Amino acid sequence: MVVTLTGDVDRWIRRFNRGNESGPRLVCFPHAGGASTYFHPLSVALADVAQVVAVQYPGRQDRLGEPPLTSIAALADEVVARVTQLDDRPTAFLGHSMGSIVAFEVTRRLEADPAARKPLILFPSARPAPSRGRPGSVHLGGDEAVIGSIAALGGTDPRLLGDPELLALILPATRADYQAIETYRPEPGATVSVPMWVTIGASDPAVTEDEALAWREHTTGDFDLLVLPGGHFYLTEQIEAVADRIRTGLLGVTAS
Repeated sequence: MVVTLTGDVDRWIRRFNRGNESGPRLVCFPHAGGASTYFHPLSVALADVAQVVAVQYPGRQDRLGEPPLTSIAALADEVVARVTQLDDRPTAFLGHSMGSIVAFEVTRRLEADPAARKPLILFPSARPAPSRGRPGSVHLGGDEAVIGSIAALGGTDPRLLGDPELLALILPATRADYQAIETYRPEPGATVSVPMWVTIGASDPAVTEDEALAWREHTTGDFDLLVLPGGHFYLTEQIEAVADRIRTGLLGVTAS
């Protein structure tokens, strides 16, 4: 079930259920090649405490006919234009993989605008800190390079990666996302002021514990790192542990 928001905001911000109408909002940012629906299980797990919504980037699912964006800056600018139209309930951001960087840059933009409502806490997931991004050129390679990178991260049924018709639908947006994250360079000294609770999978090939710990250089607020069992898509297997962590974080920043 998708609960409709309003106007142009609805294209970018998806809400799957009513959740806790009086609770805080958690805005979720998908990984490269991902979509808002990745966070549906989390929205169910947190329905008692929060209103969970997720960003839908262009070029996928029901936005398949729209050209995907190829820079983190463009994605962040578009999201800022929509989240600032949401109601003013307390808000937190969760980003998974590439989504962690998009969420970080959205937070930076909101903190730079005196009139904007800022998130109260940021939950980066499965991604090295902005200053520790790994060089990459997958987006410059052929389809096999993109498919190989997806396969190496796990979490995708190999049968889907062997389906030419499906690949024709998902590869353009996935390649654009890879271009966005592989060409991203943070501004020197880029920081935010919100607390930052980072979570990674212990066997994730895309991020080490040291790379995750470096996120603390990008916030002047409280910092915490949790390592859970699992790989790049640990969140799928550790949904309750992730939900508990978010509950704790939300309680800490919203308690009066």
